[in-house]
Amino acid sequence: MANKNAPFGLKPVRMMSGAPYSGGQSRYRIASGATTPIFQGDLVTQLTAGVLGRHAATGTVPIVGVFNGVSYTNSEGEQIFSNYYPGSITSSDIFASVIDHPNVVFEVQCNAAFPVADLFGNFDIVDGSPVGDTKSGRSNTECAVSTGNTTATLPLKVLDISEDPDNSDVGSTDTNVLCVIQNHICGQKGAGLA
Repeated sequence: MANKNAPFGLKPVRMMSGAPYSGGQSRYRIASGATTPIFQGDLVTQLTAGVLGRHAATGTVPIVGVFNGVSYTNSEGEQIFSNYYPGSITSSDIFASVIDHPNVVFEVQCNAAFPVADLFGNFDIVDGSPVGDTKSGRSNTECAVSTGNTTATLPLKVLDISEDPDNSDVGSTDTNVLCVIQNHICGQKGAGLA
């Protein structure tokens, strides 16, 4: 059965221990005027001056976590809460909510069929087109299947195939997989398998 092509970025599903994900997240700052949009489900990375930004595909900077929304005061003095940061906001209080625990397991869609033999490998991401949906605020980031290898600085380590009946076919493009952040600011996971 063919998988559904419906990327959603990274979505938390459980902890490495098997415990449910409890919704924990932390507050981080986004620089006033930062131009790059960040969508719910995007990986975010540390930048200089105590702020974070969207992780670019093919980047090797350690990952802080997964972006889950933003709050800021707009130019009219109104407090805004949104699933995505649209970019170019001028405010002194732009705060991102980030799922930053290094042992959260995420579900993500792949940009191709994902072979079972590649489980426990490390993978990069690929941006969808467009990068995200401005109506829902959701990311279109996917796991880049062709990048799988042992490189420790890649952002994702894939653990298993999703049990989602609509996207668990390993013989069809757009397989959903379960992963952890490999190159986390709190330390890299083990080497990937070739």
